[in-house]
Amino acid sequence: MAGATQGERLQKVLAQAGFGSRREIEAWIREGRVNVNGQPAVLGTRVKPGDAVRVHGRTLRVPPSQDVRVLLYHKPAGEIVSRRDPEGRPRVFQHLPPARGGRWVPVGRLDYNTEGLLILTTSGELAHRLMHPRYGMAREYAVRVRGALTEEEKQRLLSGVRLEDGLARLEALEEIGGSGSNVWYRMILREGRNREVRRLVAAVGHEVSRLIRVRFGPIDLPPDLKRGRWRALAPEAVQTLLAAAGLPAPAVQSDAGKKRPGSPGALQPAVSPAGRGRLRSNGRHAASRESRTPQGKSSAAHTRQGSKQARGEDQWSRTRSSPRRFSSRRRMP
Repeated sequence: MAGATQGERLQKVLAQAGFGSRREIEAWIREGRVNVNGQPAVLGTRVKPGDAVRVHGRTLRVPPSQDVRVLLYHKPAGEIVSRRDPEGRPRVFQHLPPARGGRWVPVGRLDYNTEGLLILTTSGELAHRLMHPRYGMAREYAVRVRGALTEEEKQRLLSGVRLEDGLARLEALEEIGGSGSNVWYRMILREGRNREVRRLVAAVGHEVSRLIRVRFGPIDLPPDLKRGRWRALAPEAVQTLLAAAGLPAPAVQSDAGKKRPGSPGALQPAVSPAGRGRLRSNGRHAASRESRTPQGKSSAAHTRQGSKQARGEDQWSRTRSSPRRFSSRRRMP
């Protein structure tokens, strides 16, 4: 298809499919690592639906033009963000709907023991931009730490800590509740290295005992999205996300109203004003203190939260008596 005058540019199609950035793919084309319909591709090659593109030993059959779709998934601890696992552990992709001619590309990854917001999209280019440090998308976490951080340790985390893969720092840090050996903090950073929050906390002599991502860029974890459930991002919110990543906003395909069986209904836009999020009053992420139910005991409030919580699972209290809460008047960058 080299020299064809119709169709989409090859590097755009591969970027949308999640193979890499356009710049990376252009380098592969120059190196002769990409074939189209059995012929070496060149810069300027265009492809049409049905063409066979082979790169890195994988063959992609070019699909018809697809609209951008975005899912929000509330990942529980104990799942991996992978399509295959030799150990047979539960996988996020087991719980997602079909991508209809494309594939779901995760925007970053959450490790096995981390829970919270995971964004997935059919646009590889959107995923790449959201993850790339150049675009500075804020990642916000609720972090339970064993032992309270001292003022000196907080300052080190904000100023920068030398890790094995370079200097890392938090952009914002605030204590939001807990007592004794378990203290909750709100932490924000603008990059997504492997297990970065856990390694930062370990570098100042503490251990993370629970980690929840509550925001990525302009997208908050919806307050009523239960763990293990997904929702399609509303079209207006998809447009906002594309704009935040510096991409043009084409027509978007709406999955609003579609859901995994047993999950809540259509998602309203979960976009924080000006890209600044907050912990919301969702029973897990909003209040600043932790409530526990002793073994063998239960309360009506805990019963409403479900059997796991009634058996003593940690959760954020949703009572108004919590001493400190986040609101729109009390945001951090």
